[in-house]
Amino acid sequence: MRHRLLLVLSAMAVSTLVLSACLTINVYFPAAETREAAREFVENVIGEDGTAESPPLVDPQGAIAPRQGLGERVLGFFIPVAHAQTADINIRTPAILAIQSRMAERFRSQLQPHFESGALGFTRDGLVVVRNAGAIPLNARVAVNQAVADDNRDRNAVYREIAVANGHPEWEAQIREIFARQWVESARSGWHYQDAGGSWRQK
Repeated sequence: MRHRLLLVLSAMAVSTLVLSACLTINVYFPAAETREAAREFVENVIGEDGTAESPPLVDPQGAIAPRQGLGERVLGFFIPVAHAQTADINIRTPAILAIQSRMAERFRSQLQPHFESGALGFTRDGLVVVRNAGAIPLNARVAVNQAVADDNRDRNAVYREIAVANGHPEWEAQIREIFARQWVESARSGWHYQDAGGSWRQK
């Protein structure tokens, strides 16, 4: 009787494991797709006059298929194993497009001249900062500071919104990192940016 009970419990455990294997699907962060989305977004905001060639981004998770454990191989003999999937990145939701439109208008009308003068720079975390207030005319400083604050609010919002709109809020930090690179790669000659260590560089 005890032996039969153990067999039943073992069968139930195996069934649960099989069901879990059927339902589990890993979705890898789509680095290449995010890079292309970032390029499109950034160039729609600041134009396409950047001269730097973007290095390819490699998804370290997606480059090599994950190794299967013994249990997964055994289960795979009986049932199809769920394959890892790579998601597309959508940056065309109404909320994202509204943010992009605001940023493009603000950039053209308020921020661009101050990037060209060296007053503003791109930070390593995908934001904008006043790096040389002395390059801004005294009567324009309040307006420029407000424009920078508004732009950073939109930047933080769009990184979050892209992650949420694509069903993965946990991707926000990775999206921010790729966008931070893209702002620099699309920047024009003479503009300033922070390197990975926080030091200021000029393109």
